[in-house]
Parts: sequence; structure tokens; C-alpha cells
Amino acid sequence: MSGTWMFVLPRRIGRGAGIAFVFAGVLLTGFATGSWSQEADGGNGEGAPIRPRTLADAPIPPVGGSDASELVSRSGDRWSAAYSAREYEGLRQALEGEYVGVGIAVRRSAQGVLEVARVTEGSPADRAGIRRGDLLRTVDGEAVAASPVTEVVALLRGGQGGADTEPQAAPGSEVELGLSRDGRLWEHELRRAELRTESVSIRAMAPDCVRITVGSFTKGTAADVREAVRALPEGTGVLLDLRGNAGGLLHEAAGTAGVFLDGGVVGTYDEGGTQRALRAERGGDTRTSLVVLVDGGSMSAAELVAGALQDRGRALVVGTRTFGKGTVQMPRKQPDGSVAELTVGRYTTPTGRELDGVGLAPDVTVREGERATAKARTVLSGLSGGS
Repeated sequence: MSGTWMFVLPRRIGRGAGIAFVFAGVLLTGFATGSWSQEADGGNGEGAPIRPRTLADAPIPPVGGSDASELVSRSGDRWSAAYSAREYEGLRQALEGEYVGVGIAVRRSAQGVLEVARVTEGSPADRAGIRRGDLLRTVDGEAVAASPVTEVVALLRGGQGGADTEPQAAPGSEVELGLSRDGRLWEHELRRAELRTESVSIRAMAPDCVRITVGSFTKGTAADVREAVRALPEGTGVLLDLRGNAGGLLHEAAGTAGVFLDGGVVGTYDEGGTQRALRAERGGDTRTSLVVLVDGGSMSAAELVAGALQDRGRALVVGTRTFGKGTVQMPRKQPDGSVAELTVGRYTTPTGRELDGVGLAPDVTVREGERATAKARTVLSGLSGGS
């Protein structure tokens, strides 16, 4: 995988626990057999490393001990993270937007039950008739009703939840799910398949308004947004919904901002004391009325996109203050194959604003009790009327 990475990661406490938090906080729209919805862990991770290079591109020698968790523990860095080699590979695959699974996201409901949050269209689960709201009782005969969501995800993916399990099972491997719906109990055997996460969804809100929701910045996100914008009828405004977007690939985030810009700076980041600029390609759409929706779950790359469009005067930002994660991490491979990520700098918006620990303030605040989408549509209507 090429390009830079910028994604949300709650602070890693131990080697075995962290990758689950990465998938919960970062991606997912994703349904890795997988992935679970943000409701599963409260939907509010504790940070988002920005990786200025891929591991393969970073000519950084091993530092400290032979174990990444030891290095991270000694660093005292609140945004640091440690991965086993297998965990890191699992993360790489997720950011590529690829996974092997059955196509369900699971969550712990307010009532404490484990339920299907979403089903990917055309997936093995979808073909089997599994629906949102179905309760998940067992995986391969093992009761999961009281299990942590992260352990259930590991079982669905074919592992046991430890750091040394494979990141995903092989396509065609079987998994039996025990489910219930309206008091009816049944078991269904599914074959895992190669699937892709769909990070971009499009919904017509009115004849002159379309909402483009970007759940995460995985491979292909910018191209999907660009295609959606190019297909809009003339005079249609866009709500770019980044609420709950925990980040993703940096080049995809910059490319998404560039869909609405005609070149110029998207942001800058510090790499070992050297300032590097992120630039949009020329030829973006600068005429379509644009409102960006954000909230406290908008983090890292999502904050960079919103901040760039706000600073450049291209969009009005509507919602609540964003999370505030703006530091840069570099991956360091250790002799045992594990990977440590440590902070090396910060990123800024085009006007030089640092968002770390502060977040991005919206142009129009959504107050408690107000409907964010409705307020954003009102703002968009005003922009369209004034053009």
C-alpha cells in the first residue's frame, strides 16, 4: 500500500487489546466479519495517529528494545501504539478497504444484548437472510451473548482474540452463527468471502440536495466522492457528512478535500522538524454549494478535510466541535517484527491552525435538541440561494 496514513487509534494499553480498538474507532463503516459499529465501544476513541509514511517507506532503524510494546510503554506518549506483526497486517488490509468476512457489523445495544448493527448488501449474511436487529447468540457453538464485542469479532474472523491470531480467516472458510429474532432461534452456517468496505454512501435529501457520507478514508474514497459530485445535476448542493469519521488514509483525505478545490494547500504536517505540504490537484469543483457536517466523533483526517474546506472559504462547517487530534506518528519496526508508532510532530490547516487538543469549531453550531441534518440543509439552502 502506498501513501500516508492518518487514522484514529485509542491509546493502546496492551499488545493483545489494541487492534480491536483500531477497527472500532477507525473504520468502521467496515464490516469485517468482522468489524463492529461505533456503538460497540461507545463510538469515541481516544486519538488518531497520523502516519506520514507507510512502514515499508520509512527508513527508520529499530529503536530501543526488541518489542514494540516495551518501546511504547517507555515513551510515555499518549498517542503511541504497539502492534504485533499480524495485527499491523490486519490494519493495513482494513485501510485498503478489503477484508474476509460474512458482512455483518455487531454492537452491544442499550439493553446489553449483542445484535447485528448492519448487514452488507450482497454479502454471505445478506444472502442468508440475516437482518439488522437480529440477536447473535453463538459463534461456532460458543456462547457470545456476554462476551466483549472485540472477542466476538475475533471469533467471527476465525481467531481467538489474542495478538498472535491470524488477522483474518481464508475465503471459503465456514462459521456457524446462532441467531434469534422475535423469539425464534436458529443456526446458520456461512462461508466467509472477500468483501470491500464501502466508505462512501450517497442519499438524495431533496431534488436540490444530496448528502455524501464519508465514514472513513480508505483506499478509493476520494475517487468515489469525485464520481458522486460529477454525477450531480446542475444546481444540486452537497452535504458532506463527516460525523463519526475517525480518519483513515491521508492521501485519500487530501484527495477528498481536493474534489472541491482547484489546487492549493490542504494542510501541512511536521516530519522530524521538516514542514511538508499537502496539496489538492487542480480542476476540482468550486461551484457546487457545500456544507460539511461534523461532530465530536470527527477526528484526525476528517478534521483536516473540514479545516481545509473551512480555511479556504469553500464550505461552511455545521455541527459541534470536533475531537481535536492533530499529531503525527511514525511507524518503527522492531527486531521481533512488531511495530511501534511514536509521535514526531503535528499537522495544521491551510491557515496554520493546530487542532490537537482543541478541535475544529463549526461555523454554525448545532445545539442540543436540534437536528443536525435539518440545520445543515437550512444553511445549504441559504448558500444556494445566494449564489
